Amino acid sequence: QVQLAESGGGSVQAGGSLKLSCTASGIIFSISDMAWYRQAPGKQRDLVAAATFDRKTSYANFVKGRFTISRDNAKNTVYLQMNSLKREDTAVYYCAAKFATVREYNNWGQGTQVTVSS
Repeated sequence: QVQLAESGGGSVQAGGSLKLSCTASGIIFSISDMAWYRQAPGKQRDLVAAATFDRKTSYANFVKGRFTISRDNAKNTVYLQMNSLKREDTAVYYCAAKFATVREYNNWGQGTQVTVSS
């Protein structure tokens, strides 16, 4: 059974930083693509950043230059470093995983709340 455990969310003032972590179990992490999504109240879930099994990274335009995704295969953990946070970054952030050959992310964490205040 795949389990994704997120941590690191919280409340921060605009301009501040947070680092999210997601530790995976029940998957072969080294051949899995990992991603972070977010969902604000009343809005759809959006892809924030992804790190493929071969360490290629990609970012949504709205976080480019501010957020950094990284992974530590030895720890089965993916991170999201969030800098220069804005109020509009407020959302529940979800960790997602899939095998590299699968098209859509099909394993999800329970989410961690990030709240940015001005």
